[in-house]
Amino acid sequence: MLVEASDVEPGVRLLTLNRAPANAISADLLDALFEQCCIAREDRQVKAIIVTGAGKFFSAGLDLKEATSGQSRLRNLGSGDTDGLFALWTLPKPTIAMVNGHAIAGGAIIALACDFRITAKGSHKLGLNEVAIGLPFPIGAFEIARLALDNRQLRWAMLQAALHDTNRALELGFVEEVVEPDDLQKRCVSLARELGDVGRLAYAHTKAAMQSEAVARVRSETKEQRAAQAAVVTDPETSARLVAQVKSLTKSG
Repeated sequence: MLVEASDVEPGVRLLTLNRAPANAISADLLDALFEQCCIAREDRQVKAIIVTGAGKFFSAGLDLKEATSGQSRLRNLGSGDTDGLFALWTLPKPTIAMVNGHAIAGGAIIALACDFRITAKGSHKLGLNEVAIGLPFPIGAFEIARLALDNRQLRWAMLQAALHDTNRALELGFVEEVVEPDDLQKRCVSLARELGDVGRLAYAHTKAAMQSEAVARVRSETKEQRAAQAAVVTDPETSARLVAQVKSLTKSG
């Protein structure tokens, strides 16, 4: 399964992104995430959700090899009610990103879509490098990041478009805590348990209120906004940058 679901203790559901080798985002992965978010949403026994990645990656972001081959079915990340990222972001229960490895571009957006984010000390990187490789942000991904980060953090994260170590990621708001590797799951489960014990309806109502303006902007995206994004995606400069990025990934892989 591309997103595996397991209960680490009563009330705490663990969703594991499992698309080897780097949990790169595809339409199928988002469909699986959507399905598991819907199940967790409707299951009254599930009080809180932890999201993590299998292996050494949380998620490497958009599957660029698939995208540049013309085989991708993926459209605007996080930009619709049936999108897995949007479902995770708006899930009316506590969500925690257990960032166990690299969280890059769309992978970092998945983490930012969670209410709280915790990582462990290590050599992995986090960052939004879309601008560096020529990609625009779909409105859903942009609004998720804008709500999670303050203006200063957003400017550095998006416009510098770098990949950061865990200390800098903490400064920029990608995560709220950096713990010892052996303590990562224990800390995430402890927080999930704590959040799952607060008022269920009050949590859902307050979370929806915090997200309401951003969600409304996503749902009211105009044809002009979509056209502006498409103009960047189809520009020759973007194509050249994406091809170069795929070549670099192939060499490093």
